[in-house]
Amino acid sequence: MGNISGEEEMRQVLRIRHGDKIQDKFDAASVAVCGLGGLGSNVAVSLARAGVGRLILIDFDKVDVSNLHRQQYKAAQVGMHKTEALAANLQEIAPYIAVETYTERISEDNFYSLLKEADVICEAFDNAQAKAMLVNGVMERMPEKYLVAASGMAGFGSANAIRTRRVTERFYLCGDGVSDVADDIGLISSRVMLCAAHEAHVILRILAGKYEV
Repeated sequence: MGNISGEEEMRQVLRIRHGDKIQDKFDAASVAVCGLGGLGSNVAVSLARAGVGRLILIDFDKVDVSNLHRQQYKAAQVGMHKTEALAANLQEIAPYIAVETYTERISEDNFYSLLKEADVICEAFDNAQAKAMLVNGVMERMPEKYLVAASGMAGFGSANAIRTRRVTERFYLCGDGVSDVADDIGLISSRVMLCAAHEAHVILRILAGKYEV
């Protein structure tokens, strides 16, 4: 599927599934995924499968064996930077997309330069301070950007408690809003993936112009 005919075939399948108008929007879109753990790696895979044209992947961490139960990495990739490992996996899934990687920690000093080219910014951190820094920074300095964040996905709580809320015109929050990684038994693969699916789906809805109410 890496040759031209394979690429054209894959693109045609997406156009049949989504329609030309929506797929044109996906093809032209640029989405930044900030944090490539259980949320971000799953979000990126969903967006790549949907044919989003450009993904900006940002994380400073390396793949650890403890990540494998809920993150989109392979055992052979333990020790690799998550940016490098995920980019390789995405190229296998959707070789036609553009993947841009930044192996660094997002801070108040660099987030603007890293995110300025994105149409939608996805917050996928597992650290509360990092979440607050990014959400506050984007809302204050980049109010024109769409921002999708997550809060609450730990434990064995009901899948139905995971939901998407439109907080402001351009800010969406996914999760149960209650559970914390420190509570109960921590992060469970299926529930983290549910929250990641909510993030990915609302991003696609934003790109398609189908906004939440």
